[in-house]
Amino acid sequence: MHAFTLSELEKYDGKNGRRAYIGYKGRVYDVTDSFLWKNGVHQALHQAGKDLTREIKNAPHGEEFLKKFPIVGYLLDDKH
Repeated sequence: MHAFTLSELEKYDGKNGRRAYIGYKGRVYDVTDSFLWKNGVHQALHQAGKDLTREIKNAPHGEEFLKKFPIVGYLLDDKH
């Protein structure tokens, strides 16, 4: 499994044919194939390529929706 820094995760923003990855609770998920993440944007509120741990906590759905997406790596903390 790949270890992502936040700056590396930003490269996976779903734009211009790039994969769309999101971080959540230390894991990195590939949401590229979801129609809800078209061009790396979800509901005009959330952008791929970011750690969305805080944002998902306030979303109308829980983290259970992430179970359908593959985990492609994990996030390194800011000390790395």
